[in-house]
Amino acid sequence: MRSLLFATTAVFLAVTPAAAQRQPTPEQRIDRVERQVRQIQRQVFPKGQPADTAGFSDEPAATQTVVVAQSNRIDNLERQLVEITRIAEESSNRVATLEAEVARLRAELDGRLRRLETGNAAAGSTAAAETPVTAETAQTEPAPAAEEPKPAPVRTATPRPANPSSSSFVADGEAAYDEGYQLWLQKKYPQAIAALRAMASSFPGHRRVSWANNLAGRALLDSGQPRAAAEALLANYRANPKGERAADSLFYLGQALTALKQPTQACKAYAELEDVYGASMRAELRGLLPAAKTKAGCK
Repeated sequence: MRSLLFATTAVFLAVTPAAAQRQPTPEQRIDRVERQVRQIQRQVFPKGQPADTAGFSDEPAATQTVVVAQSNRIDNLERQLVEITRIAEESSNRVATLEAEVARLRAELDGRLRRLETGNAAAGSTAAAETPVTAETAQTEPAPAAEEPKPAPVRTATPRPANPSSSSFVADGEAAYDEGYQLWLQKKYPQAIAALRAMASSFPGHRRVSWANNLAGRALLDSGQPRAAAEALLANYRANPKGERAADSLFYLGQALTALKQPTQACKAYAELEDVYGASMRAELRGLLPAAKTKAGCK
């Protein structure tokens, strides 16, 4: 019995050290965990670990592929922003044109109604005081009816300043500008210049004054008068540098100076355009500027 107990104890003591030797140390367990984590990371992030999960300081925070992808996305967003800005400007111009057309039609209708009312009143008074027309009176009084019905040029030749506080000030100004704009589209440059200048002098403070002065300068340039165009465009830019078409006047000033064989001055105008209106410049001007600078020989 004692021999059997002794043998059992000896076997137990022999097995215990072997089992203790097979138990992993803490360092071994940590190494095993790290290997498992690396294996999982390679499966989850086959193209490299992102910045917020990078496990070691000597490993890159982001791969070159990720950087290029992000850069391409930013470029696409910028291009989309430019396109959205262009569409918004075109929509704004269309709305402004429609508003001007509605205002013109309204003013024309009002004018017709007033002429009908005054014509009926004048016809009644004339019928009451009418006298027989003889050969002598026909010679001394040249037909007034042939000279009176010319109301259209009166507004352009001797414009009457509009009252800014009037309820129709904005609409009448839009209609006056649209009149000159339509003449410019039809390449009737002298009439367009006269109508646009009349609008600018008749509606002081109107937002379209900057447009009218700029388009008058462009009409001078289109009609082969670059010097007069340069003077008009420069005056519009200096008079109201914050006007809606001040940047356009500066651009077309460069065009006029190029036509006058003054490329150095033209380049100065383009440089000032970029300095003053670089961020707020319309997309259309920004697209035309490189070719204009090349034509002038700007460096």
